[in-house]
Amino acid sequence: MSEWDTGPEDEEAGAVMKIVGRQLKMWREAAGLTQTEFGKAIGYSEESVSAVERGRRVPQPEYLDLADKVLGAGGRLAALKEDVALVRYPKKVRDLTKLEAASVELCCYESSVFNGLLQTEEYARALIGNRRPFFTPREIEERVAGRMARQKILDSSATPPIFSFVQCESTLRRPLGGKPVMRRQLERLLEVGQFRNVDLQEPPRPPPHLHPHHLGRLPPVRQQALTGESRRAPHGEAPFQPY
Repeated sequence: MSEWDTGPEDEEAGAVMKIVGRQLKMWREAAGLTQTEFGKAIGYSEESVSAVERGRRVPQPEYLDLADKVLGAGGRLAALKEDVALVRYPKKVRDLTKLEAASVELCCYESSVFNGLLQTEEYARALIGNRRPFFTPREIEERVAGRMARQKILDSSATPPIFSFVQCESTLRRPLGGKPVMRRQLERLLEVGQFRNVDLQEPPRPPPHLHPHHLGRLPPVRQQALTGESRRAPHGEAPFQPY
């Protein structure tokens, strides 16, 4: 089991976790358990229990569920999951999520990889896992989870922003993660493309002698580019084949 550390520069997360840690400590002491005894009861080390109670680590949801059951809190500790969920992800992810939620329209252009709001979990894991210098396995899972959480805004029951995604054809041709991962990623594009608030475009790659900035207005996406149906390819270029 793993928890996520809160850095000293993350004041928002630190304040929330101090309150959560204080509540956990009060319930543990009221039950007459030491940190070691409590850790054994829920399957965590004494060091993990101490870090959570000091507000230095963000507990996973199952940690709070187990604590609630062992300490007989009647759902009071489990209810803290809502507060913890607000600070579980890195500060940059939380700040970006707030900006996206407050937006009326979001326009994104990508020439290397699929936009984070469009990525499948497998694609995101392959992309983040390829970073140099390497992330630790825990850091990879933390960032993947944060990226997936951001995507709730795409089909939110509330009034979502209008999205305009322009994905350069090169992003569709780059087999990141292998064929199965890319196939699922392209299927995800088709799913998102059906949302009423999403405009998805895939301009063809320009000739080698022409810079993309010289293209001017971009053409709307053609669904056959994603489904594999035939389309005219530029001279000397093989037709697009999806994964």
